[in-house]
Amino acid sequence: MALIPSQRLGPYEILAAIGAGGMGEVYRARDTRLQRDVALKILPAIFAADPARMARFEREAKVLASLNHPNIAAIHGLEESGSTRALVMELVEGPTLAERIAAGPVPVDEALPMMKQVAEALEYAHDHGVIHRDLKPANIKVKADGTVKVLDFGLAKALQDEQTEVDLRNSPTLSAVATMQGVILGTAGYMSPEQAKGKAVDRRADIWAFGVVLVELLTGKTLYVGETPAETLAAVMMKDPTLSALPASTPPAIHNLLRRCLDKDPRQRLQHIGEARIILADVLSGAAPAEPLAATSKSRERVAWAVATIAAAAGLVLAVGHFREPVEAKRVIKLSVLPPDKAVFNPRSIPALSPDGQRLVFVANLNGQNALWVRDLDSLAARPLPGTDGADHPFWSPDGRFIAFFAGGKLKKIEVAGGPALSLCDAEGNLQGGLGGSWGKNDIIVFSPLNNGPLFRVSAAGGNATPATELNQAASEISHRFPWFLPDGRHFLYMARSDDSERTAVYVGDLDSKNRRLVLAIASNAVYTPPGYLLFVRDRILMAQTFDADNIRTTGDPFPIAEQVESPSGGVFAQGQFSSSQNGVLAYVASGAAGLAQLVWFDRSGKVIAGSVSISAPSNSILWPAISPDGHAVIEDHFDAQTGLYDVWLHDLARGTASRLTFNSKTNRMPIWSPDGSHIAFHSNDGNLYQKATSGVAPDEPLDNDARNKRADDWSRDGRYIIEETQGDPKTEFDIWILPLFGDRKPFPYLQTQFAERHAKLSPNGHWLAYVSNETKRDEVYVQTFPTPGGKWQVSTNGGGYPVWSKDGKELFFISADRKLMAVEVKVDAVRGGPRFEAGVPKPLFDTRFLPTDNSWFDVSKDGRFLIPTIPEQEANTPMTVVVNWTAGLKK
Repeated sequence: MALIPSQRLGPYEILAAIGAGGMGEVYRARDTRLQRDVALKILPAIFAADPARMARFEREAKVLASLNHPNIAAIHGLEESGSTRALVMELVEGPTLAERIAAGPVPVDEALPMMKQVAEALEYAHDHGVIHRDLKPANIKVKADGTVKVLDFGLAKALQDEQTEVDLRNSPTLSAVATMQGVILGTAGYMSPEQAKGKAVDRRADIWAFGVVLVELLTGKTLYVGETPAETLAAVMMKDPTLSALPASTPPAIHNLLRRCLDKDPRQRLQHIGEARIILADVLSGAAPAEPLAATSKSRERVAWAVATIAAAAGLVLAVGHFREPVEAKRVIKLSVLPPDKAVFNPRSIPALSPDGQRLVFVANLNGQNALWVRDLDSLAARPLPGTDGADHPFWSPDGRFIAFFAGGKLKKIEVAGGPALSLCDAEGNLQGGLGGSWGKNDIIVFSPLNNGPLFRVSAAGGNATPATELNQAASEISHRFPWFLPDGRHFLYMARSDDSERTAVYVGDLDSKNRRLVLAIASNAVYTPPGYLLFVRDRILMAQTFDADNIRTTGDPFPIAEQVESPSGGVFAQGQFSSSQNGVLAYVASGAAGLAQLVWFDRSGKVIAGSVSISAPSNSILWPAISPDGHAVIEDHFDAQTGLYDVWLHDLARGTASRLTFNSKTNRMPIWSPDGSHIAFHSNDGNLYQKATSGVAPDEPLDNDARNKRADDWSRDGRYIIEETQGDPKTEFDIWILPLFGDRKPFPYLQTQFAERHAKLSPNGHWLAYVSNETKRDEVYVQTFPTPGGKWQVSTNGGGYPVWSKDGKELFFISADRKLMAVEVKVDAVRGGPRFEAGVPKPLFDTRFLPTDNSWFDVSKDGRFLIPTIPEQEANTPMTVVVNWTAGLKK
């Protein structure tokens, strides 16, 4: 079961989620009796619900709890609350060896003291009859004082099912494989050959894993890896290990130790881990030769290698011969990442790979709420990151410990392991929020808080943000966005968006000055990835181009690496949906997975109306439909490939034709009709409102050009008011303003509170304004009187947004948090003291595939048909693609 902060499990108060895996979910908790923090491992339900398994587990847990060693994370006991069973363990602070290795090879003088402590832990456990069975870098932590702690001792056996078949999804580790001889436990790449074959194991399996971990620590590379756990197991059983990647500074005694630990025959393998502890101690104390092989021609180790080489050349088959095989070339590996169950990927937020390529963070919308989800690439599913509601455009810290993101008008950061989201600075943006950030190795963050403005910089610890770039007014630049730091931590890539699409380009900026250098004349975000490539999108093709990061210049011609990559390349966004790690992992969203939408007519039962016209638009469009007052036409906005901008289009429903209405050099979006259908009002990316005659014979006319960022939500039926949605003051988030079209035409606030009031729609009689507010910490639909706010009625009961009135004003429709179209009967009466509003119980009409974003809405016709922006079923579940070792597939 998933636990939430402040929830109790016996005397333990949950503080935050730490992680999850095959052995269960892990939480940080407070022991209220002893006033200490502990780690709670919640056992998988399949084990906790099985009395026989639990009895066996409790017996094993008592043995494990008896282990008392400074390098072994202690088990304090078991806790049971209802159907939930938890193991109470010592909370160990600090990174795992997996996290250390992700940053690259660990120097010999740092690696050996750590592995000596691991050997001491294993020696103590083996002497007490306990085998780890799942030793790997992720199960070894290093505290701030250098103390090493080995985690999850013996849990693989404690959780093992004695039956011959198990549900692999609930087995103790991801790579558990059912065989005729039982269940193989342990993570595939660290299993001994006998363990991989399903044979009985003893302490020599831990010695093999110890050797694998030491090789990985020194080289920064996994010794055994395949595209699937089965392929990895096959490699463990069939391929001999190679030590050729060890650094030249590796002492000869360590070479010999590794050869003994990694002998496939357990009879020839090192027989006791205590021997490894002694060898490590001798090397560290200087009692054993510490010189590398290349410098010890007279050493026994050098002689042994020479003999082995001569023997191999003579055709002799020696036990050590297999260590001199060439390194196998890297293979390109592809995998798919599906949206979480019942959720959809957010179409405007770029996914982000961690620097080490082991995790992918993305924004998904579940039940109407955007949030961050993290997928460990060696896991089968993504997990939500609590405390990230409303998140957008995530990016990683260089060490992979934190994720930064935009939410609630702030730039925030949160630990991947769990904990509260911390606000760093204001990033109020406009109606679409921030547009990307990058976290440099010097702990400076460069980010785009605005759709219209330069980049800003702020300390990763938080503080006041200051401009990092300057717009070039002569080039008609409107915004800088999607920064990406280069390896020196000083220079950064970014895209300069211009009103003139021909001038949009990628530049390199400088933290020490406002100077910049042109790199690419392209309307796309760009990222740098080792060993020296720029990645960007052109015409929905992901391109790579060699790049000299030291001299800041491209050095070759661009070439394609992936086709049909989603890239909303016009208007507000101008971005490619892709990300890259620092070690050859690539992720991208297939075209159509992010924002492909159609306008489809539905009846009240949710059936597509036979013979009706469904309006389609390009795959990077998110539509904003409005039905004309006479029902004969529809206006909407979508990206126009010819202009590189969003424009308003008019669809004649009777004739089945479409024509473009706006032709200026700006992005024009979110149109509404005048009451008589003779004009439309729309928002432009200069922050102003305009109107235009639907006949197309007159130029655009300014309606409201003050400094507020705004859009038009509705136009009163008497033609006197336009209802605006604005954002500008970070203290009040989104507000509702009124623009009178008479008198001095000076706009004034209607609702301006500390909460976000949005998506306003006026009733046909002009007396009631429906809107959405987050004052209860989630969006709900409310109604107040108009034009002066008074009274207040909550219409939705379990989350809702995007209200639309029926044309007769007797019903109010909205989209629920789980994307159902809801209908509410309303009654209005004139009574003493003012009008009265009465709303019925919301009733679901049908499930929609509505894409709930700031740029989507729906509409209803006079005869009760619904025109809804809909994601085609097949597109809603389109996966992301992750490519490991993508450079290995390049033609040499």
